Amino acid sequence: MPSRIRLHQILDWDSPQQNTSLRRELAAGLLQQQAAIAPKFFYDKLGSRLFEAITELPEYYPTRTEAAIFDKHLADIRKALGEDFTLIDLGCGSCGKAGRLFHAGLLPSRYVAVDISVEFMRDSLQQLKRELPAIEMTGVGLDFTAELQLPDDIPLERRTFFYPGSSIGNFSPPDAERFLRGLADRMDASGGLLIGVDLVKDKAVLDAAYDDPLGVTAAFNRNLLRHVNARLGADFDIGDWRHVAFYNIANARIEMYLEARRALTVSWPEAAIRHFAAGERIHTENSYKYSPEGFTALLDSAGFGDIQPWTDPHNWFALFFARPVK
Repeated sequence: MPSRIRLHQILDWDSPQQNTSLRRELAAGLLQQQAAIAPKFFYDKLGSRLFEAITELPEYYPTRTEAAIFDKHLADIRKALGEDFTLIDLGCGSCGKAGRLFHAGLLPSRYVAVDISVEFMRDSLQQLKRELPAIEMTGVGLDFTAELQLPDDIPLERRTFFYPGSSIGNFSPPDAERFLRGLADRMDASGGLLIGVDLVKDKAVLDAAYDDPLGVTAAFNRNLLRHVNARLGADFDIGDWRHVAFYNIANARIEMYLEARRALTVSWPEAAIRHFAAGERIHTENSYKYSPEGFTALLDSAGFGDIQPWTDPHNWFALFFARPVK
């Protein structure tokens, strides 16, 4: 079988209509009283590569802990998924997590890679196709956090949504419930959800994971401004901003910001400007942490049942498999 993928580019960052919409979204966020930029703007091509580097850091436990859970419980996960399923990988990035499962023998009949960083996803998917040519592979470029538009030729039956890592934590709990309910609505009773969830733990462990001493996470966060400059035509000077990240115990979430090192003004076309005082922050990300019981309750309220959790020995991370209640 030839090493060929199909690519559906639903999101086109450079189309006039979508570019206008994204520019408006960025401008609106920057002009709020608490300036904010949505986490999806982290993932230009360089941002995607920086995130892959973050996953290799010793302080960033989620990736290796999740991988160890997969290794230990692979037989049970394979049994839960069954045979002849379509794996829909949300936020696939380098496709590395799915590829690792495929090489370990957990093989879908079809793999659908979904990511906002279209070029990075395409290159990664092509490499995976060369390694595993027998699996039918499709790439879908879109912002699935806004609307999950899957191609019509992806059958409803035997869909398994794969959402590893801890990205569900980027949603507030009410928004996470709505997002999960949307996934349940996009599969029949034969489908399933395999999702990674970061758990509540010691603040020092969490702080180190999001503010590493090598500064890779800081580079990832500050690259966001470079992407905003390219998309909005803004004039952020990246050197004027420092990375701030910490665990908010009361709200059970990591909060991530960019903080102005001095009083400054940022401008962009359409004669828009924003003044920032020294120490003023732009909010760039939240990452909520859950207890196993809390996330089980969230899945239940979102329309899932038959919930199976797997955790590591330290209860730092969890994988859940669940089926929609139909």
